[in-house]
Amino acid sequence: MAKIPTQIRIDEDVKKQATELFGDLGLDISSAVNIFLRQSVLRGGLPFEVIMPQYKPEVVEAMKEAKSISKDATVKGYTDIEETFRELDNE
Repeated sequence: MAKIPTQIRIDEDVKKQATELFGDLGLDISSAVNIFLRQSVLRGGLPFEVIMPQYKPEVVEAMKEAKSISKDATVKGYTDIEETFRELDNE
């Protein structure tokens, strides 16, 4: 069976995450895409259900708040859990 090169556009962050995930499974992106396409052909459609997630209103509000906080330059971020606990103890 002849194989032809194909180009697709993928969001950079999604590609990075997918490459890492598939690498953990012993696959590269090309192999994963081929599996997806073969399963689509075998099933006559997408090989999974496509739905919009339904979150509780309080979860949606918490996600909005987290997004807002992450964009706020006045909010201090932490990379070390020990530093976080030290600051909490000092409050």
